[in-house]
Amino acid sequence: MRADSIRYDFASDNTAAICPEAWAALEEANTKYAPAYGEDEWTAEVCGRIREIFEVDCDVYFVFTGTAANALGLAQLCQPFHGVICHERAHIQTDEGGAAEFYTRGARLFLTNTSDGKIDRSQAEKLIAQQVELHGHMMRVISIAQATELGTVYTPDEVAEIGGFVRARQMLLHMDGARFANAVASLGCAPKTITWKAGVDILSFGGTKNGVPAGELVIFFDKRSSRDFQYRVKQAGHLGSKMRFLAAPWLGLLDGDVWLRNARQANRAARQLAQRLRGEVGIDPLFPVESNAVFVRMDDELVLGLEALGWRFYKFVEPDVYRLMCSWATTEEEISSFVADVLATK
Repeated sequence: MRADSIRYDFASDNTAAICPEAWAALEEANTKYAPAYGEDEWTAEVCGRIREIFEVDCDVYFVFTGTAANALGLAQLCQPFHGVICHERAHIQTDEGGAAEFYTRGARLFLTNTSDGKIDRSQAEKLIAQQVELHGHMMRVISIAQATELGTVYTPDEVAEIGGFVRARQMLLHMDGARFANAVASLGCAPKTITWKAGVDILSFGGTKNGVPAGELVIFFDKRSSRDFQYRVKQAGHLGSKMRFLAAPWLGLLDGDVWLRNARQANRAARQLAQRLRGEVGIDPLFPVESNAVFVRMDDELVLGLEALGWRFYKFVEPDVYRLMCSWATTEEEISSFVADVLATK
């Protein structure tokens, strides 16, 4: 099969191009000399915009990848004897190659199991109770994903309840926000409502899935927790010398709320895809479509037929649950093309 006939439209939100605003900002930053290692005007402006968007004085750091954002953030919070509670489908558990354990030098992930991808507080309570004082792990962090790996979204009340749970036990709350923009767009709330006001200490704010070429933000809402974090970033190889080329696309994303517009488009496309699969094909989504992901069951015959037509997507849950991702760039024509091929193959 020719490479140009393979369709990655719904394989991942990482497969989309750079959005025009991010690309234009990158080109503009490429016209002159600028200070290195984050001392440039673009980096400073992004940090200022983040403080405006979240309505709080926070510390903001750039890293190259979401894995680094999560792992280095958790390493800043954890000692090797600490425990981190997360969902069994959490990205830090399934898709980061043990980076959290590596950078924390041995902190262990403890897993909860629910059908919606969210942390269950009663399960978290049991995990904490199972740790025999001194002989077990000292529970330090709960990590939640917003939106979750199953495409669901925590409401402000749900985040606040976990935040209260964490505070009552002198723990910390980490948020993997690889698709944070999609969650905010889905909820229609102020970013502060589901972060620092709800008890979140640290946020990995993703931009790559929302239109920038590379670069994620690590945001510390409790500035005491970020002490010397710049050395951790440097030692891990994530201090970019030409930092403006990470920052400038982010500026294009943040100015004029492009980040929200992109997320709304991705969410809208996912809802449309789910509705058309249900109405025209008879395939129902397995989880509520609250962000930009649609999960469906497909048998081997249908999957092989679609793959033969060039479509690519990931099996997410064995044996037959597949994930279809929409992005800021997803069009009605792409949705129609996919649905037509499903109908022709089914």
